[in-house]
Amino acid sequence: MKGLRPSDNGGMRRLRFLALALSAIGSAAFAQDRTGAVQVRVRTDHADWLYTPGQPVRFTIGVYRDGHLARGAQVSWRAGPEMVAHTVEGSATLGDAEIAVDGRTMNEGGFLRCIATAVVDGKTYRGLATAAFAPETIRPTVDDPADFDVFWQGVKDRLAKLPIDAKVTPLPDYGSAKSACSHVNAQNIGTSPGASRLYGILCEPRAEGKYPALLYVPGAGVRPYRGALEMADRGIITLQIGIHGIPVTMEPGVYDSLGAGALSSYSTHGLDHRDRYYFKRVYAGCVRANDFLVSRPAWNGRDLAVTGGSQGGALSIVTAGLDPRVKGLAALYPALSDTTGYLKNRAGGWPHMFRATGAESHRSAEKTATIGYYDVVNFARRVKAPGLYTWGFNDETCPPTSMYSAYNSIAAPKRLLLALETGHNNVPEQIERINRWLESLLKSGKGEY
Repeated sequence: MKGLRPSDNGGMRRLRFLALALSAIGSAAFAQDRTGAVQVRVRTDHADWLYTPGQPVRFTIGVYRDGHLARGAQVSWRAGPEMVAHTVEGSATLGDAEIAVDGRTMNEGGFLRCIATAVVDGKTYRGLATAAFAPETIRPTVDDPADFDVFWQGVKDRLAKLPIDAKVTPLPDYGSAKSACSHVNAQNIGTSPGASRLYGILCEPRAEGKYPALLYVPGAGVRPYRGALEMADRGIITLQIGIHGIPVTMEPGVYDSLGAGALSSYSTHGLDHRDRYYFKRVYAGCVRANDFLVSRPAWNGRDLAVTGGSQGGALSIVTAGLDPRVKGLAALYPALSDTTGYLKNRAGGWPHMFRATGAESHRSAEKTATIGYYDVVNFARRVKAPGLYTWGFNDETCPPTSMYSAYNSIAAPKRLLLALETGHNNVPEQIERINRWLESLLKSGKGEY
């Protein structure tokens, strides 16, 4: 380098320092660390997840990051009938191959579940798979009260004596170029002898004409609603209701406060008596919502359906069982189905009120007698309208044992659409199929699956 002599020790020191600095910068620039989504994948050895009673199932557990096995992950698993005590458990360090859990089976219709957890970089991940054993043979455990029909006819008679007294308030910001939306409230029975109000969002096509109607019933919780605008834009009158007797257009914080306060655990309020149970007013409100829909001048006088998921799946079956005006239903992973399963040492439906024992138990004679008038299975037995039903085997909120108990009790035309790996959720393909089926049913009367 020009001007630098070998004896110039200061210059050489500067060069060495510069070289070391550049080396450090280069190392820092190219240093790499890894992060990314970790997946715990649990698989059955049958692609359809179906087994005959007595046939062993092999579960395979893999932990993956960036598409490859996360070697060294600490894996634990447990397996057994869903939602009750597991019958096998184990743990291992993941090596170069997936872990196999062998030899489990069931000797009657039901579901066997393997749940795996893995620890990677100090964080815990979870996955599961559920094998089905002759699910078409699953029968309900809940009793069918001898006076079930008399009881519910009395509720409907009381409702019929109340005028609808509908209040319809336009919601210009909720609508579209094709459909107008309104906030609706109508008179409903109360859990006590008095009356209450039912609230929802009505969406109607703007163009003159006569249209079919579709009731949307809600999942569990306390929340506002925006209405089912997409289906209204397809030429269907829609009404999306809440169940709590409160307006559905308030600020979200109001619902959060109610959900944590007065409406906390509402699904077991009044469970000790059939006339005080929370869902008496709710089930009646679904019929009242249909009363309102068929009163609309734009209704075509013929076509009415109901749909919803989880609690809404339950309410869809209940509404179809109570109201002969319903010409079809689409129910996603229905709750409140065969809730007494836990009393027979097997899975029961949401809200799992009979699962716990001890201080928090609802296992009293009064409460188990009440649920017979409200369990979805007993409405499923009375459904006459065609229906499309859908769920997955990995649902831990509405266990498949409970849902099959209801589905297997339906004598009306039915079709089951399975999304096997899903839990308590849906995928776009399910919603597309459901909407297509409902539109076909309501517009052509065919309900093509």
